[in-house]
Amino acid sequence: MKNKDFKALLTSIDQARKIHSGKLKTARVFKFHPIIVKRIRMKLHASQVTFAHMIGVSVDTLQNWEQGRRKPEGPALALLKVAEANPETVMEALHA
Repeated sequence: MKNKDFKALLTSIDQARKIHSGKLKTARVFKFHPIIVKRIRMKLHASQVTFAHMIGVSVDTLQNWEQGRRKPEGPALALLKVAEANPETVMEALHA
């Protein structure tokens, strides 16, 4: 690893530590409310079982998202955002 990259990594770790301890505010905050997952599913006219199968997650995972116990991340979050904006396109693409 180059010295410049290592210093940037150390800076990031220090910032993360300060954010975690409350000494520094985050630059960006993304919120994804549990009700949105259910609303997206309802737009697609899908049951929990069907929707979970469509997007490749377990029914338990989907229920955790809808009830606010967990939050979707990574590719699942990206797919949900696309589904919210264009439910018909997602249905067509996933052949559900």
